[in-house]
Amino acid sequence: MRDINLPLPVARAVLNPIFRVTLNKGLSFPMQRLLLDVSSRAQPVPEGSVVRTLRLGGRPAERITGGDFSSRGAVLYLHGGGYVVGSLATHRSLAARLARDTGCPVYVLDYRLAPEYPFPAALDDAEAAFLELVSSAGYRPDQITVSGDSAGGGLSLALAQRLIARHGHTPAALGLIAPWGDPNLIPDRERDLVINKPWSRACAAAYLGAGDATDPGYAPLTGELRGLPPTYVQVDVSELLHGQCVDLVAALRAAGVQVRFTESAGLWHVAQLQAALVAPAAAALRELAEFLREAIQPADLRDLG
Repeated sequence: MRDINLPLPVARAVLNPIFRVTLNKGLSFPMQRLLLDVSSRAQPVPEGSVVRTLRLGGRPAERITGGDFSSRGAVLYLHGGGYVVGSLATHRSLAARLARDTGCPVYVLDYRLAPEYPFPAALDDAEAAFLELVSSAGYRPDQITVSGDSAGGGLSLALAQRLIARHGHTPAALGLIAPWGDPNLIPDRERDLVINKPWSRACAAAYLGAGDATDPGYAPLTGELRGLPPTYVQVDVSELLHGQCVDLVAALRAAGVQVRFTESAGLWHVAQLQAALVAPAAAALRELAEFLREAIQPADLRDLG
């Protein structure tokens, strides 16, 4: 199946009822997961993609490569879904495009989901996956970029903070698509095209469980930002998380972190998932891939010396 380019109004009209039905507080989380996995079949992987299943950090994962790849680096991708939904299937197309455009293997982790496994299960899984890439896959920490969307973006940020604090490991870069940096913050508006306030509050409560809402692992926007690697944040101005992303970028810059920030207009929350269907979303994803690829390049150059 070849990529197509739906006009943005048409794409919005198609997606709106899908997300209203699927990301619905009235549906059980298992049903939401099933519906999202089914709908993800409309998002193909690029031709030439190779998907290999494996275990990473004790969890199921996929290693995706695309076409020719020569980089010694890798991308660890943490999917979004409010910490309660999302899977290898829902994000396979996005990850395969990152693999093709970075020239790096992309490892997508099937971390444990709430409410069955509340915080810090997802963070523990992400930590274990990164450490295994270092200990067993032969990557240095500065050869691994960490990327994620929405809840996976917040998880990527929390992972980097934990790796630095506990292990002295700093990833090469962070690529964050509309990161959910603080689940404690309540959106001002009721919904955007994709997510809505009642659903997001239910996700936040499910993920927190009996945990401490002030723990920076749960709300990494409130945690230590100094020392983080170069970070790229992408968000659309129409999103409920737009304000959080603006605050995160300001805080990162105040902490001395190198930040690239792109605000699109006319897309929607994590439109990059629909890169196979919408050309502007594909362009945004290519920009993210370029950033991640360039972040790994200095490590490759040092190897030559």
